[in-house]
Amino acid sequence: MTVAECSAFPSDSRILQRTVLPKLCDSITSDTRTVYIANKFPQHGHYIPQRFADNRIISSKYTIWNFIPKNLFEQFRRIANFYFLIIFLVQVSPDTPTSPITSGLPLFFVITVTAIKQGYEDWLRHKADNEVNGAPVFVVRSGSLVQTRSKNIRVGDIVRVAKDETFPADLVLLSSDRAEGTCHITTTSLDGETNLKTHYSVPETAVSQSVSRLESLQAVVECQQPEADLYRFVGRITVTQQGEEIVRPLGPENLLLRGARLKNTKEIFGVAVYTGMESKMALNYKCKSQKRSAVEKSMNTFLIIYLGILLFEAILSTILKYAWQAENKWDEPFYNQKTDQERNSSQILKFISDFLAFLVLYNFIIPISLYVTVEMQKFLGSFFIGWDLDLYHEESDQKAQVNTSDLNEELGQVEYVFTDKTGTLTENEMQFRECSINGIKYQEINGKLIPEGMTEDSPDGANKEEELFLKAVSLCHTVQISYDQTDGPGDPFSHANGFSPQMEYYASSPDEKALVEATKRMGVTFIGSCLFNSCVSARRYKLLHVLEFDADRRRMSVILQKPSGEKVLFTKGAESAVLPYSTSGEIDKTRVHVDEFALKGLRTLVVACRHFSADEYQEVDRRLHEARTALQQREERLVEVFNFIEKDLELLGATGVEDKLQDKVQETIESLRLAGIKVWVLTGDKHETAVSVSLSCGHFHRTMNILELVKQKSDSECAEQLRRLARRYNTSAHPFCETPKDHVIQHGLVVDGASLSLALREHEKLFMEVCKNCSAVLCCRMAPLQKAKVVRLLKTSPEKPITLAIGDGANDVSMIQEAHVGIGIMGKEGRQAVRNSDYAIARFKFLAKLLLVHGHFYYIRIATLVQYFFYKNVCFITPQFLYQFFCFVYLTLYNICFTSLPILVYSLFEQLVHPHVLQSKPALYRYRDPSAAHTMFGNWTFGTLVFTVMVITVTLKLALETHFWTWMNHFVTWGSIAFYFIFSLFYGGIIWPFLHTQDMYFVFVQLLSSGSAWFAIFIIVITCLFPDVIKKVFYRHLIHRTVKHPLQLTLIMSGLTMRCILTGRIF
Repeated sequence: MTVAECSAFPSDSRILQRTVLPKLCDSITSDTRTVYIANKFPQHGHYIPQRFADNRIISSKYTIWNFIPKNLFEQFRRIANFYFLIIFLVQVSPDTPTSPITSGLPLFFVITVTAIKQGYEDWLRHKADNEVNGAPVFVVRSGSLVQTRSKNIRVGDIVRVAKDETFPADLVLLSSDRAEGTCHITTTSLDGETNLKTHYSVPETAVSQSVSRLESLQAVVECQQPEADLYRFVGRITVTQQGEEIVRPLGPENLLLRGARLKNTKEIFGVAVYTGMESKMALNYKCKSQKRSAVEKSMNTFLIIYLGILLFEAILSTILKYAWQAENKWDEPFYNQKTDQERNSSQILKFISDFLAFLVLYNFIIPISLYVTVEMQKFLGSFFIGWDLDLYHEESDQKAQVNTSDLNEELGQVEYVFTDKTGTLTENEMQFRECSINGIKYQEINGKLIPEGMTEDSPDGANKEEELFLKAVSLCHTVQISYDQTDGPGDPFSHANGFSPQMEYYASSPDEKALVEATKRMGVTFIGSCLFNSCVSARRYKLLHVLEFDADRRRMSVILQKPSGEKVLFTKGAESAVLPYSTSGEIDKTRVHVDEFALKGLRTLVVACRHFSADEYQEVDRRLHEARTALQQREERLVEVFNFIEKDLELLGATGVEDKLQDKVQETIESLRLAGIKVWVLTGDKHETAVSVSLSCGHFHRTMNILELVKQKSDSECAEQLRRLARRYNTSAHPFCETPKDHVIQHGLVVDGASLSLALREHEKLFMEVCKNCSAVLCCRMAPLQKAKVVRLLKTSPEKPITLAIGDGANDVSMIQEAHVGIGIMGKEGRQAVRNSDYAIARFKFLAKLLLVHGHFYYIRIATLVQYFFYKNVCFITPQFLYQFFCFVYLTLYNICFTSLPILVYSLFEQLVHPHVLQSKPALYRYRDPSAAHTMFGNWTFGTLVFTVMVITVTLKLALETHFWTWMNHFVTWGSIAFYFIFSLFYGGIIWPFLHTQDMYFVFVQLLSSGSAWFAIFIIVITCLFPDVIKKVFYRHLIHRTVKHPLQLTLIMSGLTMRCILTGRIF
């Protein structure tokens, strides 16, 4: 059945290189860099080479030389660590009641464990960097092709890149294996776009396709200094040929960015102009900063509060001591006579010394073991994410990974999720679903077009309308083909009667590729210079002109010459850009079908054609030639000519293509919305594509009122549009000031990158007001740094919400690093996002369990751990304050051995609600305040009795709060009490030769031999825990009537009405 297209564009249809260079001062500032190709520097003695960055990529934080000082500095910036360092220095002085070991040893342990953990995580980043920097590359040096490592590339080196390889630096294209010096690349990992882009070399270097010719090339590149804008590059290249200098302009179409991938081209040669951390990809990385969780911040707040309590107790004890010693008999008893030096010492120094002694004695109210336990809980708890089989992706054999464990509890507090689109919500795969031909809807079934309402068994035989429609879809595109053979594609007709399985399509848009592949399945195959049908011989169509797609016209066209010599125009584009220019065909029916396709979430294109007479084509050809060769106002003249050509169209039909979403994306977004989390989509994709995917994935609803802030040209225009959007929201939300809240219209906002820049410049407050009143926000055409700015905008707003960013490409790294929690998707766009993330998962659907289950558990566990530690240490220090008994062994082991393991195991295994319930009831994510417990209440035997009661009470208190018992809970809870008794019997039953005093000798044995002591322990423990039991009974019998859901009763009974220590909010 017909038709074909020449694979090589004629010279007049390609983008013409400009031959007139504007003055350098108009395009390049004085702050430029000069790159001598192949590093052939001038021979005169006055030249001083510029210094450029090497080609190493660095995502790590430490080096082997600065790790210890930098890590110690960062750790002692924490208030707690600095406080314990001061206490340790005070204990070093000779006149202190406890050994410096009691503070020094735990502090050393905390600092060491934290340093090892952070060092290990940074070592993993070093390992990932070394893989990138050590990748093999080929460069031209000394007249030959030399293999070296990526990190050894220098500015000025000529680099060879082969098909499907990524560019190791920002390169100016010199030549390719194509005669015209073009190549095709994908920038998916940079801006999220999956379409194929064509890049060009200048004619003077395009002929240098061999190493020998490149070695003899005399050329200099002058360009701007590195900047982060991916879409801007200004420069010029001066080529010396036979003593004559030829100057050509350079733009973004000549620059190959690091991270992009070469496609459909055997090899290219390019000169490195930006390397390493000066490449555009690296400049879009946000500087690494230490992320701190809300728990750590709240712990610092509580530290200050308890420090105030500590100072009050120390000052009060010191004053009471001197009040007690006001009488001589207590100031100098007969058994403790003062020396002359003590009697004559300064009273101020004595007061300070006594104050410091009490300070050291009471400093256990601020437990350093809390920080040890928190570090262990975070580190050990992070393994559960990797072990969770529900987060394992079997197809890719990838499990979830934790790059930093410091932010586990942040997963339970997320309020905003910022997600990329391409590769995160979608699979990067387009599939043809339906089409409309001459007012009749068709579906593809087993490679056949079947009219709606008919079955596959219906009689075959395509009518003329179907043939013309398939012909138009097969020819109206800019698809390129790769045959994957060393000698090039050869003659396309050699494949006509038996297709090579290696043939692969590369398209400038994913829709085009899906449509061409669909027509191939239906029997009309594009093979580069022809279309082939299994029943009819191949026919060749000559490509005359391509009318390129642009955002204003929203359509593209091709002009072809049939084998009969007739000229025909095929056009495809958005319905609003094609239907108004159509004068024949089933226009009304097609419009209805397009709306139906859109409601199904399909990406729609309308197809039309126009036949030219010989005179009409001559006029068209003349106008196109004049516009394309114009040196002034070329773009405006081209638009005028395109509009002249694309009119009086005959409507052929419409197509519906589905951008395949990842599995369960719609359910995941809906779960996050029910959990009270707002989802923003930030993408570099086009406006129409982004909106279509938002609708199909459930981010936008069909009933939602879509507000648009796009194509704004000035600050005043942007401000006016924002005020207009705010008025629309207020009007629809309160039309009669009596609209029930449940019936308020939901709004979605669409913003493009250019308008966002204007909005953030002077109208940030108004923009934020509009955004917060919208249920969903979509930002399209976003540069990587713009994504980070949006995240920072919400992160620093007065409400200070916890933010999460998720993406899979290098263009998502900045927002991943900016958000409180960054998650990388192990997708098809490289590993940059995973390397720079805090957590990594294989699919977007895993985000639901990561937040709703793991985040909920981590938040509850760590909050209870922090509160419990302060509770048990208040219990611990109160007897100290009342009686001032002390033994540094018991003081040290109370937090390290006697009471640490039960709370650690609790914080690892506690499950307030079953995981399946948390996933099925996302609203429970908002009910996350843990239970709070703040029960406050001379001889060695009495002190030991008080200490024994305290150990048993605090352990049983945690047992009362535990809902989910495992054998480990039983073992460490009852084992801790048993260990205390065994240790005390062992410690007090032997005279230890290395101890200076034997104060505790036989004390515990004597205590346990007394029946009254056992009775006292039993009564006091019951008395201390009785209020907790009463509280639970009270809630069970008196409050359950007011609770609508039994799960809420469980949460309330655990103390959820108490104020959460981490956020300071009451739920």
